[in-house]
Amino acid sequence: MSALKPARAGRPDATALVVAQVRAAIERGELNPGDRLPPERELAQRLKVSRPTVRSGLRVLAGMGVVSIRQGAGTFITDGPPTLDSQPLDFLAALHGFTGRQLFEARFVLEVALAGLAAQRGDADALVALSDETTAMFASLDDPEAFLSHDVRFHRAVGVAADNPVLASMLEMVTSLFDQVRQQMVQRGLDLKVAAEEHRAIYRAIRTHDPDRAKRAMIDHLEKTGPIQSREVAVAASASPPAGRA
Repeated sequence: MSALKPARAGRPDATALVVAQVRAAIERGELNPGDRLPPERELAQRLKVSRPTVRSGLRVLAGMGVVSIRQGAGTFITDGPPTLDSQPLDFLAALHGFTGRQLFEARFVLEVALAGLAAQRGDADALVALSDETTAMFASLDDPEAFLSHDVRFHRAVGVAADNPVLASMLEMVTSLFDQVRQQMVQRGLDLKVAAEEHRAIYRAIRTHDPDRAKRAMIDHLEKTGPIQSREVAVAASASPPAGRA
């Protein structure tokens, strides 16, 4: 970070310049995944901007999935699979009137495509991760909260297995809008054993490297919950203002 250049304090684009300087440091190899950024005060001194400007820039970077702000620990360059904040999509949904059906269709297209790619590209580590989450779902049939956690991790593992971080990041952003709905469905008595079997079918298709079978298994799984999720996402969107993920 020693090569970071001062931003032009007082200009209306000072926040954007903070973002640009962090990006430049990443491109030069001075910052890598998992690295901790200097404290806000030090960043402000180096860039010759105010601490609120630095804080604003870091929030923008967090929304882009570039950094992770950990309370009491500091700000870190994101390590692991990239994620995108769902808040911009929330605002676009409110602005353009995206329907629950449209949002679910976006998720549907992404999930099915990723399942097919996972079957083509999934390596040994990816298959182990999918197997572990499938086993954990069967082990948590009496614990809906734990089941949902493993469900989310399973779908994320499919994205990792597909070896396309762009598609996986887009899926993460879209599916985050369904988190509350999925939690409600589990709590209302969704047949968890049936859901676990559906996930096992997806895993087995990916394990045998059969893209068509994997896509069909994902379609079968999503089609059973699609109408409910589409309707409830639409209701949730109309009842509350846009909000980012907790």
